[in-house]
Amino acid sequence: MRKKLGLFLLLLLAVMTVNAQDPTFSQYYGNPLFLNPALAGSKVCPRLTFNYRNQWPAIPSTFVTYSASYDQYIDAVSGGVGIMVLSDNQGDGTITGTHVDAMYSFMTNLSSTLTMNTGFQVSFIQNKLNWNRYIFGDQIERGLLGNLPPTLESPPDRLNVAMVDFSTGVLFGYNQTMYFGFAAHHISQPDNSFYSIGNSKLDMKLTAHAGALIDMRGDYTGGNILEMSVSPNIMYQQQGKFHQLNLGLYFNVYPLVVGAWFRNNFENSDAVIGLVGFQHEKFKVGYSYDYTISPLTNSGTHGAHEISFAWLFDCRQKTFKHRAIKDPLF
Repeated sequence: MRKKLGLFLLLLLAVMTVNAQDPTFSQYYGNPLFLNPALAGSKVCPRLTFNYRNQWPAIPSTFVTYSASYDQYIDAVSGGVGIMVLSDNQGDGTITGTHVDAMYSFMTNLSSTLTMNTGFQVSFIQNKLNWNRYIFGDQIERGLLGNLPPTLESPPDRLNVAMVDFSTGVLFGYNQTMYFGFAAHHISQPDNSFYSIGNSKLDMKLTAHAGALIDMRGDYTGGNILEMSVSPNIMYQQQGKFHQLNLGLYFNVYPLVVGAWFRNNFENSDAVIGLVGFQHEKFKVGYSYDYTISPLTNSGTHGAHEISFAWLFDCRQKTFKHRAIKDPLF
């Protein structure tokens, strides 16, 4: 399987016009800065977030993604600031990507019930190709089992691609019960090719997301915790020829949260997703599993595992000018 994966990736490189695609997270609100830069500082108090995703673990050497982020609201600049580091490992280190993102979100109260955040993001992206991890047909033909000679194939002229990128987003919160946002990532669409004569741009990613928080007890007073609530959500995302729609909801009986979604990639249905989480006033942890329903089948991929963790630090909220926007925990 490792040999097949190496040959497959080689074909992708040989085309030289392959357009890159961002990793995806099923718990997209559990990784807020990755979803929309306008979510930076949306919780007002300092927040530290960690995420892990292992996609298709039944297939050796596929996709493992990690991210860590920090954000908070700063009254002096009337907005939120955030920083995020993401590592994407493809083919067991054959291709690795590292993103370092800095963002600022300007916050304003449009009325007594409507809040708007406008986010801006600058990113440094570095992609590396580990040529020595590939196995080529000429090595198999000339070598012995377990003792392969060096390949006669020539590597691309760039094994390390670095680029600067820009993104933006907007987020609205209505009466702390409804929220909707839009984000545009990779506005500059930088060249991502390992070949200097290639044309592999990083396609712009467009995201629209919306949802609501419904207090089942009818006594919501604006605190951080709802004792019992339902939160329906929808997200649409497109990048190049890739189109995705997520539909689902969360059900919260404090301190437990469960959720279910359906993810459709338009060309084919992709996965049914289940989540279980635990929340506290200061932290939350969630686990989700993607059950593959595409032609790849769940038995062939074993779906995807995802874990999120966030810590919310204490702060003096009474000194802030702007309200926190209520959004889902995961």
